[in-house]
Amino acid sequence: MRARFSRWCRHHPGMSEAIEGFTYDTVAVGDATYRVAIAGQGPPVLLLHGFPQDHTCWRAVGPALARERTVVACDLKGVGGSRAPRGGPLGEGYSKRDIAAELVELMDGRFAVVGHDRGARVAYRMALDHPERVERLCVLNVIPTVEQFDRLDADSALAYWPFLLLAQPEPFAERLLAAAPEHVVRHVHDAWAAAPGTLDADRYVRAFTPEAIAAWCAEYRAAFHLDRAQDAQDREAGRTIACPVLVHWGAEEDMAPLEIWRRWAGDVHGGALPGGHFVPEEAADELVASLGAFL
Repeated sequence: MRARFSRWCRHHPGMSEAIEGFTYDTVAVGDATYRVAIAGQGPPVLLLHGFPQDHTCWRAVGPALARERTVVACDLKGVGGSRAPRGGPLGEGYSKRDIAAELVELMDGRFAVVGHDRGARVAYRMALDHPERVERLCVLNVIPTVEQFDRLDADSALAYWPFLLLAQPEPFAERLLAAAPEHVVRHVHDAWAAAPGTLDADRYVRAFTPEAIAAWCAEYRAAFHLDRAQDAQDREAGRTIACPVLVHWGAEEDMAPLEIWRRWAGDVHGGALPGGHFVPEEAADELVASLGAFL
């Protein structure tokens, strides 16, 4: 696995911060270049972050898993230290299918994948499209994209504002977020965590650059225009995830996702963990213990 990442990547201004004890490389896949952090030895596991963060959300989970596994933590396409062209009008190039295919190429052989939030959407698409490569899947704080859109109503739409605001045509969403990037990041962390001020948002403010904002908007456009339709096609065709699936969410969130995921996979278990939306940071110890048993 380590031989796969052969090009050392030095830190430069605008690049996301580092996880202590991990080494850093870049891997070019198609027209994108991904920044990856790697540590440990043993069976590989890929960690994927969510909005509006970067790979350092795994700074408590990754080193613990690396005691027994090769851990690869990756900045998503166009975010943090990863670089990619801007997306198309509908988010082309940033669909979960596109990103999943690139990350499968980035990895070697069979591997497990753990995704939080937007990273979880990439992770389950990876398991659907590449069952021969993904041996175990853990999703945190999500249900499938088409199921989420199906459930948007007057009671939930305000809480899920990024799904609609960031999907607006370019450059409307980009300009709104770029006008107050620090406020956006701090608002999300305070509103979605179990208690305001409990997370270190400074690192994510620094990573919320104009390039990252453009990538996030492309990814949300792709969710609305592309991912939703691809999920619907899979649901209609009865396609399911072949590998075991572990599902966790924050106990403070209004979620009951297990029954939904059991329509998408045959081997599903999990439960709520302490805290709110940001499970990798709010419930790191509990998540590590659960993943240790699952992986």
